[in-house]
Parts: sequence; structure tokens; C-alpha cells
Amino acid sequence: MEPVVILSRQEQEYLLRAIEPGLRVASLRQFFLWTQGQVQALLPHHVLVCLQFGPGGGVTRLECLHGTVLDTAAQRVLTDADDGLALRIARHCMRSGRLPVLADFGAVAAESLAGFRAEVAQAGFDNVLVHGTGPTSAGGSMFVLFGLPPRPEVRLGYFAELLLPHLHLALCRLPAARDAGDGLPARPLSARETEIVGWLRAGKSNDEMGKLLGISALTVKNHLQRIYRTLGVSNRAHALARCIDLRLLED
Repeated sequence: MEPVVILSRQEQEYLLRAIEPGLRVASLRQFFLWTQGQVQALLPHHVLVCLQFGPGGGVTRLECLHGTVLDTAAQRVLTDADDGLALRIARHCMRSGRLPVLADFGAVAAESLAGFRAEVAQAGFDNVLVHGTGPTSAGGSMFVLFGLPPRPEVRLGYFAELLLPHLHLALCRLPAARDAGDGLPARPLSARETEIVGWLRAGKSNDEMGKLLGISALTVKNHLQRIYRTLGVSNRAHALARCIDLRLLED
């Protein structure tokens, strides 16, 4: 018999704060802001890979969401649509019929995903949490979270169960991937602006970006203001989310 999980008052509040905005997610930008914002309070992670499958089991959508810089090579390893690590882990868990799955490769005990230990470590992580609908007549969705807190608690799997219906429905509401380029800005970002957005994604301040780029913090601020106008946003978080939505940061 599985132990009963009782949410603390704070966890109940976090759950409500995560569910409510999730009901309004209708774009990749909103999905990014939600999963990297309110969802993080219950399911802290570095990288979230979301996969949608068609009725035949083929991948119809793959999104990789992360609020910090992810090494390009590691991102390719995680997100390859044909043989990526996240895809193989998701399919392994779907076949096993055991969901959610929490694998802490830093623990001494044997892991249900032990066969992936070396690859997960090579990608820069030591744990992974997997949950999803599993296969259904209409397809299904799976969510693979990398980089949980050290020695993650088993109760994170319960939080994943509580949030799964909302993650699944929000992912299903997103426009088709082929439409992601709709509503492009009036002009492409310049090389310097793209560089600044990259440092913005890394969480750098204006002063830090100025030192890295050899320009003043005021010049960085001016670049940011032009970026905001070009993208039609008003702050740093929305600028980053808009770039994610438009796939401007993909190689």
C-alpha cells in the first residue's frame, strides 16, 4: 500500500497558483512562462522536454523548455526527434507501464532507468522525473524533467500526478508546430541583439552583459529597449518567452 501524501498549506497554495494560470495557456510563450514560473514551485527542474505522440506512436511535437543556458550539444542529445535521450526515456517508461518514474542516479539504490544513467550524466544531469498519459487511442503526451534538486523527494512524483492533466491539456491547446512562425516581428534581430537575448536567457544583468560584450550597461539597456519594441513586449521575461515562441534562439 502506497503512503498517503498530505500537502502542506504552502504546497496547496502552490498547487492552486500553478493550476489557475495553466487553464489559460494557449501559446508556446505562455506555456514557457507557466512551466518555468508557477510550475517550478512544485516541480523544480532545469530542463523540461514535452512530447506529443500520434495514434500510431510517432512524435508529433517535441518542445524543450529551460530558463537557463543549455549547452548546444546537450540539447541535441536530449531533443533529437528520432533518437533523442528524452524520447527514448519516455518510450521506455510508456512500455513499462510504470508512471510516474523518478530516477535519482546519485542514490545508492538500483534505479528503474539505470540503463540511461551514463547518458543522463553525459548530458549534465544526475536525476530525471518522467510522467505522462502513456499511449491512448488519440496518441498521448509525456513529460521528461531533467535536473531536479539534489536527492529529489519521492513526493515530487505525486506533484507530477496532480499537474499532469493540466500539463497535458495545455500542451494540446498549443498551436501546431508549423504555425509557430506566425506573427514574426517586423524585422529580424541583429547579431548584437541576438547575442544580448542569449545572455538574457543566461540570467545576466545589464552590468554583466556590458562587461561580457565590452559595452556600457546603458548601451545594453538601449539594445534591450529596441528588442522590446521589435518583439512587442515590455520586459525581460516576456522578451525571452517571445523569442522561445518564435524559435529565434534555435540553431
